[in-house]
Amino acid sequence: MSTADPRRWWALWVLATAQFMVIMDTSIIGVALPEMQRDLGFSPGDLQWVFNAYVIAFGGLLLLGGRLSDLLGARRVFTAGWVVLIAGSVVAAAAQTAWVEVFGRAVQGVGGALITPAAMTLLMVLFAHDPKELGKAMALYGAAAPAGGTAGVFLGGVFTEWLSWPWVFIIYVPIGLATLAATGLLPAVAPRRGAVDVLGAVTVTAGIALAVFAVVRAPEIGWAATQTLLELGGAVALLALFLVIQKAVREPLMPLGIWRVPRLGPANLAMTLLGAAWIPMWYFLNLYLQQVLGYGAFASGAALLPMTGLLMVFMTTITARLLGRFGAKPLIGGGLLILAAGLLWLSAVEPTGTFVVDVLPASLVAALGMSLAYIPAMMAALSSAPQEQAGLASGIVNTTYQVGSALGLAALTALATTQGADRLGDLPALTDGFSAAFLGAAIVAAVGGIVTLLVMRTDGSAAAEQPQEAAGERVGA
Repeated sequence: MSTADPRRWWALWVLATAQFMVIMDTSIIGVALPEMQRDLGFSPGDLQWVFNAYVIAFGGLLLLGGRLSDLLGARRVFTAGWVVLIAGSVVAAAAQTAWVEVFGRAVQGVGGALITPAAMTLLMVLFAHDPKELGKAMALYGAAAPAGGTAGVFLGGVFTEWLSWPWVFIIYVPIGLATLAATGLLPAVAPRRGAVDVLGAVTVTAGIALAVFAVVRAPEIGWAATQTLLELGGAVALLALFLVIQKAVREPLMPLGIWRVPRLGPANLAMTLLGAAWIPMWYFLNLYLQQVLGYGAFASGAALLPMTGLLMVFMTTITARLLGRFGAKPLIGGGLLILAAGLLWLSAVEPTGTFVVDVLPASLVAALGMSLAYIPAMMAALSSAPQEQAGLASGIVNTTYQVGSALGLAALTALATTQGADRLGDLPALTDGFSAAFLGAAIVAAVGGIVTLLVMRTDGSAAAEQPQEAAGERVGA
């Protein structure tokens, strides 16, 4: 068994803060979008690229980030990721045109793709000596992700209302510098020899980007248009080529054998559909609050604080206990179905609705579902991965969540646009569009819950939901 690092809990705060900030980067711009649209000249259809540029770079490069973490050393990659994230934040804050803003967001996504798998590897190294401590650490680390996503909505409102939208990016500079100063608390993980599969990284990122691009443009040029079909076909071809490359090269970015890890496939499918339902929910809920109910940026962010509180309480105190008692499968499946119920409730929003009636109760139900499903899905995906593949397993599960988020948002934005979500000032039409998006997200979450309950293997032992105790033995070997 390995010796416990006496600074491990301080190091966990550094890692959890990093996770909080990286995921917050996907949501903090939500409340600021209307201001950015006016100042930078985004069209309603192109506005989502402020979000998707980050998510495509983040999701597309997470596998590469995991591989680099394993090869170069997790602390070194974690540090490099923060340098890149700070640089992207400066570009995004200083942007004067729409596409410079999109470029800055993509650079931020590259930084996030380096930080996230490195942080997971460091967490495993710090706590693998004790499965109970590892479970507690994972609960705190896992709670930082959805809490960061929801808290970003509130902080975006504060900055947009009282300062200006560039501050949603400027905030990353001092926090990033403080995190860099604290990296001495993190353990030094020895690098391993190996090659980087650059071609694999290029093909998987290009395939994801082309798929999202095709879905975003489809409502404008037609789903059956030759260009749309060619783009979707090209995306499928690139992703198929990625799999061929992984099978052919000596040191692939994603060794296909890792999919033999028990429950990795169903857990990643659940994470994909969870992201495809949850991220569009907060995106359109923000727009509903501001464009239909007339909330300002600060009020819109504050309106979602109850969700943040519920997420934090459940993830840090309740979900971990339920996971130990019932196992991952019922929590993931049940959580997705509860999320679907909350989204179905939100789909009944009215042009003359109110926060207390139309938003608050439904958003709390949705947050309850998210808090039940997220950590169990993450733990199920990582539970059997060997220590030396911790970065890879983390990269895969975070990739599926981010890719699901990007594709879900693109598809549901297309659906909302066809139902009137692009008719600014027309409250009934806007509400119809947002309602359609909520209903679509509810269907996605319901499918995820049903599939999880049908196909995920049941394992009644609480220990099975924790990363393997043998991992601690491997670290100490």
